[in-house]
Amino acid sequence: MRSEADLTRTIEIYSDMLRKICFMHLKNYSDVEDVFQDVFLKYMQSDISFESEEHKKAWLIRVTVNRCKDVLKNFFRRNAVSIDSASTEPVFLNERDLDVFDAVAKLPTKFKNVVYLFYYEEYTVPEIARILHKKENTIYTWLGRARNKLKENLGGDFFEE
Repeated sequence: MRSEADLTRTIEIYSDMLRKICFMHLKNYSDVEDVFQDVFLKYMQSDISFESEEHKKAWLIRVTVNRCKDVLKNFFRRNAVSIDSASTEPVFLNERDLDVFDAVAKLPTKFKNVVYLFYYEEYTVPEIARILHKKENTIYTWLGRARNKLKENLGGDFFEE
């Protein structure tokens, strides 16, 4: 089990990134907070020895994505309608970014993950391939398809670098 100081430091460093990943998948503040707590509980209880800070970051991302997928597969979530179904917009985005964020959030999960990791977290394609356990060419393909879909949905290529 990890020390409280290590847990506190890790939360301070990675909390914003992991919440954004969760929100992109779940679009629900309560589910985001649940997954956020689950991920850090798993981190606290794990005895994994990380090779580097990048290894730890990749592990946290992978655990977060997998936990989000588990929540989305949940029978109750797929078959229930929330009483509070008004969408909560993330407060960390300005108006232009919100349009892009919404377009990214509507992408299929595999595209959503690579776009987020590439553009928001600035991982390289080889790093994303290692994190997601996929071939580099698969990541390049998904990234290209995601860009095309975003260009189609946003009506132009203003978001490309």
